[in-house]
Amino acid sequence: MAQETQGAEGTQRLERGEHITREITRIPQRFPPERVWLVCFAASLCLLALFAVSAFVLFRNGVGMWGNNIPVNWGLAISNYIFFVGIGHAGTLISAMLLILNEHWRNALNRFAEAMTLVAVICAGLYPILHLGRYWRFYWMAPYPNTMDLWPQFKSPLTWDFFAVLTYLIVSLLFWYIGIVPDLATMRDRSKKRRGQVLYGIFALGWRGSARHWQRWNQAYRVTAAIAVPLVVSVHSEISLLFAAGPIAGWTSTVFPPYFVMGAAFSGFAVVSMIAIVLRHAFGLHDVVTDRHLDLLAKLLLACGLMTSFGYVAEAFDALYSGEDYDVQTLVDRLSGQYAWSYWGAVILNFVPLQLLWWKAVRQKPVVLFVVGGCVVVGMWLERYMLLVTTLYRDYLVSSYGEYHASFWEWSLFAGMLGVFFTPFLLFVRYLPMISAFEIKEALFEDRGERKGKAGGASVHA
Repeated sequence: MAQETQGAEGTQRLERGEHITREITRIPQRFPPERVWLVCFAASLCLLALFAVSAFVLFRNGVGMWGNNIPVNWGLAISNYIFFVGIGHAGTLISAMLLILNEHWRNALNRFAEAMTLVAVICAGLYPILHLGRYWRFYWMAPYPNTMDLWPQFKSPLTWDFFAVLTYLIVSLLFWYIGIVPDLATMRDRSKKRRGQVLYGIFALGWRGSARHWQRWNQAYRVTAAIAVPLVVSVHSEISLLFAAGPIAGWTSTVFPPYFVMGAAFSGFAVVSMIAIVLRHAFGLHDVVTDRHLDLLAKLLLACGLMTSFGYVAEAFDALYSGEDYDVQTLVDRLSGQYAWSYWGAVILNFVPLQLLWWKAVRQKPVVLFVVGGCVVVGMWLERYMLLVTTLYRDYLVSSYGEYHASFWEWSLFAGMLGVFFTPFLLFVRYLPMISAFEIKEALFEDRGERKGKAGGASVHA
């Protein structure tokens, strides 16, 4: 009787695993929401064309066409750079850190979260190049061999950005690609068209699923994850030091590195939550991206939001405790100055709707979680804008006071950058498995095995 029960459970597991594989691989092959995808892709291409036009005009006329001026010589370009780097951090946290912790719930989210990280880092990496002015000399930031024996200025923030973004992009790309190889082999084997078999087969690298393949894959995957996790801390800490290393009132708080890291994770989890809800609804993945996943994402969003709010409090406390006139004046400007709308907009959008997530019933409502995530994304963008403008528009000298208003081309470049973000992501959704089928099946079998072991242990103990 026990053997029959075990055999029935084994059959159910195999059927469940086959159902998961079929449900995930059918999306690139048949792709049910073709019309909706085409509409979204057309809109994304329009934004991409806007980016191309804005970049062309910028390269032709120079950065003087932007609203940047002394003392606010950092405008939307830098705030958007920080914004895009920040939202990419959630993909690394969900994928790499939870893999090391052996948390299986990540398996339904990690693939598209990693793809989001890649496109976000690409968007972020474009901004320093666009902001250079002499964009054709961007390679000067790299320590490459040359006849004049010239080296980059390692004290320059641009050089820090070069190493931070390039390292993060390479590690994220390797981590994403290593993780998708087994599913590419599944797509190769299930593809009915010769073109799909060839393309998927090339990128599957001859994967056959042997024990040796799995051993090498597991080693490479976990080693890359161990490298990727510290990058979450180091990259955004480096960005915070671009501010905190200078003698500028409002940027001298020692809480900046953890404050920036938590803020990056906060905005990143908000974007992942929104993407998960959209994909879940669009492709009918309710049995893969379940209410439990939404509940866990909401908890992470709430936790990161509370830690980010501590950064707001600590920053205000540092200014008041120091007693420095310029620090206090910067704090007053943020609270009631010309750009107070950005500060209070960030506070309200980031932390007021977030309080709804204390209740489980609310956390599992996709519409509410999507709205909260959207508020957080806008709020975190306002925070980056606030940190830059409210600090720089009043310098130490009254003669250096100056207002900042973003020009049309700065806004058009930002809107176009959304096209750079969505175009490759939509292509990923269309042609590649957006969810890791083999990891979900592996977690399913391991969970069944753990329950069986616990039941067996309990019976022996009894």
